[in-house]
Amino acid sequence: MIDLERARHFLKVRHDGILATIKRDGRPQLSNILYFLDDDGRVKISVTQTRAKTHNLRRDPRASLHVQGRDRYEYLVAEGTALLIEGDGVAEALRHYYRKVRGEHPDWAEYDAAMVKDQRLLLSISVERAYGPLR
Repeated sequence: MIDLERARHFLKVRHDGILATIKRDGRPQLSNILYFLDDDGRVKISVTQTRAKTHNLRRDPRASLHVQGRDRYEYLVAEGTALLIEGDGVAEALRHYYRKVRGEHPDWAEYDAAMVKDQRLLLSISVERAYGPLR
């Protein structure tokens, strides 16, 4: 196991990862994702209502995030519990996500409309345990 502060620092400076959720039959379902570590210490990921990862997390909120380091021998796996942010407040949460990973959007009304059309919500994952060889 890795100290959680060290794990959060590693997560803070990277944004690409592989999210693992649990399928109905117990096997892992893997998704390439773009994430950021928010100031509240939780990993945030934009997802859609219709994706397998969203359905899996509604059934079983356990999630793991694999993040690659500088080479193939350095990586981190963060394990935690997922919450889905949807309904009231999701638009502002998605804007916050966009600002953190991409910066300011040139047209927030256009962005909001695209998020509604895509049925987007925000996934928020706690960082409860972490492991992997860090240098």
